[in-house]
Amino acid sequence: MAARKIIVDTDPGQDDAVAILLALASPGEIEVLDITCVAGNVPLELTARNARIVCELANRPNIPIYAGCDRPLKRHLVTAEHVHGITGLDGPMLPEPVMPLKDGHAVDFIIDTLRKTEPKTVTLVPIGPLTNVGAALERAPEIASRIQEIVLMGGAYFEVGNVTPTAEFNIYVDPHAAKTVFSSGVPITVMPLDVTHKALVTDKRSNAFRSIGNKAGVAVAEMTGFFERFDREKYGANAAPLHDPCTIAYLLQPDIFSGRHVNVEIETSSELTMGMTVADWWRVTDRPANALFMGDMDANAFFTLLTDKIARL
Repeated sequence: MAARKIIVDTDPGQDDAVAILLALASPGEIEVLDITCVAGNVPLELTARNARIVCELANRPNIPIYAGCDRPLKRHLVTAEHVHGITGLDGPMLPEPVMPLKDGHAVDFIIDTLRKTEPKTVTLVPIGPLTNVGAALERAPEIASRIQEIVLMGGAYFEVGNVTPTAEFNIYVDPHAAKTVFSSGVPITVMPLDVTHKALVTDKRSNAFRSIGNKAGVAVAEMTGFFERFDREKYGANAAPLHDPCTIAYLLQPDIFSGRHVNVEIETSSELTMGMTVADWWRVTDRPANALFMGDMDANAFFTLLTDKIARL
């Protein structure tokens, strides 16, 4: 079976970095066409830097990396240095990247790639704010019919919000782009906080990464150790969630996850609930389902997959 072609749209971020490493460690199952960067966890200059650092960590300096939108479509940029540190990749001591960014804009690349490839053969994997993907769909709406699937990390239902009382960070940063994506008609699979808050990095799981012994394993342990300190303090637990790799794990082993096809709408009018993912989990409206919204996962299987793959780098 041919490897699944994907574009990873990202704002690294330690958990984004782990997701990229997981994808690059799976060349038999996943072909990373390129990585497109967006402002989110940190500003665009740093997310584009961090994506290159991660590719070099994986010994994949051949991966094309494009910089994209440096701000949301209609709002001021909100970042998360309080979680990810000033660079976005605080934790491990990794060298500055040598590989260059590709010329051109990420949004143009997404549009051009979808126009040139066979329809329904490219999956978009946005693990940051949806600005690049939303901008591409607004600029070239005909590409929607050519996308195989969008597998994204964002939103919440039972877990509600992590940056406001009602909103998850990625959706909150650019709710207007998210609204465009969820209204596009593209098949969408969502990894919300309801799932990612079950992907808990315990000390045992972190030690398993470190025990791999390669550079990537040590870096993952150091990245999660830094990134997780915020959530451990916030939630008062001895473990904290690893969000973004759930998207790649789903592409590799979908039976790890379970969910429902439901309607998901994005709030863009109320400042009180701005960026809320209004998921009709109980199907109490007649709005048609537009997303597979995940609700549960096998955390042990997830971390076994992740550890086994990182060991291959």
